[in-house]
Amino acid sequence: MSEDSWQGNYFNYFTEIEEHFQRARGTSLFLMSPLDWALVEGWKNTGVPLEAALRGIDDAFEKYRTRKKKTAQQVNSLSYCAQAVTKAAEELLNNRPRRKAAPTAEESLPNEALRTELESRVPELAARGYNSQAAAVQAIVSNFEAHHADLEELERQLSAIEERILAQARAAQTEAELAEARRELETELRPHRSRLSAAELSMLEKSFLDRRLFDRLGVRRLSLFFLL
Repeated sequence: MSEDSWQGNYFNYFTEIEEHFQRARGTSLFLMSPLDWALVEGWKNTGVPLEAALRGIDDAFEKYRTRKKKTAQQVNSLSYCAQAVTKAAEELLNNRPRRKAAPTAEESLPNEALRTELESRVPELAARGYNSQAAAVQAIVSNFEAHHADLEELERQLSAIEERILAQARAAQTEAELAEARRELETELRPHRSRLSAAELSMLEKSFLDRRLFDRLGVRRLSLFFLL
């Protein structure tokens, strides 16, 4: 994948990985699990380039299809590709210059559509008691042209607002709710633990619990990866 195509797909990170995994698996009917989505978000949060994720998926399936011991069982989780993605990311980092974290405004997201999406989050956050976060988003919307000119900085600001939402939500979460979330995590994670390193498990656990918390709150995400 060329530099230009990687940048052009930067904010389609989740969709690109989902579709590539489906093609590599050989079926468009497969739906990724909550754990799979948490894994993709973990890659995004730790800076795994899209190119490395796609290359790692290809490498994992190539190894799967050339294995000596044949079984009828298909690859049913993106976690099967986790080690190959980590290796591809390391190789990419070691063998080519570091890229900018985000494309320019002209290369990526349409101004008005993004502004409209952000503005729609303001009453939603306020209605759920996240008043300071709603005010922070409104401040971005009010000076949107300046923010849109630097998407990398805009993504940092939106991610910081998301972290403030999560911090407030965690503080309000009951022990019973947290225990339920961890039980769900363990059920999802148990079949895949042996394929994941300690660092990958830690990343995945945090991502899974954060995604579940957002879902329970009924609050839509603010990161540019989720807006469009």
